[in-house]
Amino acid sequence: MIRLGLLFLLLLTIPVQAQPPLSTPGFNSQLTAEVYAAALAFIEPRALDPVTVPQLAVWGLRGLTALDPDVIVGQTGGRLALAMMQRTIYAVSLPALPTPQAWAAAVVSIAQAAWVASPAVRRAGTQGIIQSFFDEMFNHFDPYSRYTPPGQAAEDEAERQGSVGIGVTVAVVRGAIVVTAIAPDSPAIGAGLRVGDRILSVNGQSTVGQESATVATWLGGPEGGAVRVVWRARNGRMRQAEVAHMALAPQTVFAQRVATMLVLRLTEFNRDTDTGVDGPISQAFNSRHRPDGIVLDLRGNRGGLLAEAVAVADELLPAGVVAIEQGRDPAANRVWYSPGGELAKDVPVIALVDGRTASAAEVLAAALADRGRAVVVGSSTFGKGVAQTFTTLPDGGELFVTWSRVLAPLGWPIQGLGVLPQVCTSLGIDALERQLQALASGVQPMAAAIERARKIRATVPAAEIVALRSACPAAEGRELDLDVAHFLIENPVAYAAALLPPMR
Repeated sequence: MIRLGLLFLLLLTIPVQAQPPLSTPGFNSQLTAEVYAAALAFIEPRALDPVTVPQLAVWGLRGLTALDPDVIVGQTGGRLALAMMQRTIYAVSLPALPTPQAWAAAVVSIAQAAWVASPAVRRAGTQGIIQSFFDEMFNHFDPYSRYTPPGQAAEDEAERQGSVGIGVTVAVVRGAIVVTAIAPDSPAIGAGLRVGDRILSVNGQSTVGQESATVATWLGGPEGGAVRVVWRARNGRMRQAEVAHMALAPQTVFAQRVATMLVLRLTEFNRDTDTGVDGPISQAFNSRHRPDGIVLDLRGNRGGLLAEAVAVADELLPAGVVAIEQGRDPAANRVWYSPGGELAKDVPVIALVDGRTASAAEVLAAALADRGRAVVVGSSTFGKGVAQTFTTLPDGGELFVTWSRVLAPLGWPIQGLGVLPQVCTSLGIDALERQLQALASGVQPMAAAIERARKIRATVPAAEIVALRSACPAAEGRELDLDVAHFLIENPVAYAAALLPPMR
């Protein structure tokens, strides 16, 4: 504190440069100014909490200190100033107008001076300076907003869109290339490939002695192309087919039958998650051996596309509200509805959650619970109930900005509070057994805590959040969660008691 006070006293008393450095070789000041101006213009009207362009700019400017602790920047006496070694080396007057362009220019002029004076800043490069600007800005402002640099942005987009291929995963099993997984609705499925089949050749190239990564490369190719595959099916028959390449989103839904239940593990929400849920449910309930219940395993699911979570909810819900978004920007305000898909009507549904269940996954669990369509089992969830909008900046990077608060159908905020389960498995086995015994007799032990949680409205005091979440502390999922799901599905009285009355 003494050092900072001395430095800012010096800022007021020592003459400073009136003009920015004339030459900054290696620093792309024009691009940096364009990025900052575009970002400030995008954030200011959309941010969930009110913030001004000058606030954002000054916060971001302090990112230079993160690059070099000897670089001290600050706002004082109507100026933005840069000091090093207890000496002010550059200052610029505060912009007359609070416009993004004016503040971007002022901040970049400080960055130019820091570039000339600091080897550490020069080592960071233009992209490092831009990254530090956003990192420091969001440290003061919002932990969920973020800037993704150009290279990473391109990789993230490719991951969201998926890969191009025939839809198989292969591995070496006892010296052979074996299909270990197949994407739903992929060309491989249509060609007749199945898990366990042995791939013998690809476009005439034998797979004998090849690594799985090599064969996976052979199976890939440009969208619209095709590859000739020869394989030995599990029944021993030789088969071959020309299999087309198509764009495939990463698989996010994994279905299996466990006892009398259809268990769907949802790892995240991408553009194909809805289809991945619809297919197994439709297939299971059109079969001769219909499951007695559905389990949606959302443990560890960190979220993804909110629209896909809403679409999954629609598969199980009648017409009605799924989620509500509220923000300062009018464009952020939205009510998400389910038109009424309602697959497997009247079939018990369990949603498994844990302390890692977040964002879109929490929205799905909250909607199913509020609407009386599923019993949520596990622990309190993470509590990320905000949504982001994004834009591409002039450098090719992406800017994600929190602009809305997401509410459950009954109006309570997911942010901070999370989803409180109807059956808590994080209080220990003895407490769980008491809960299940009570539910079997028609009594819901979590009813009072859940009722209090559903009456909460944004924004929630921290102390109240802590108190509510203590009714079922956040924890990592455990094997007995699935045992609880089976118990509830097999015991209609317990399931009905756990469900609680649906929203009116």
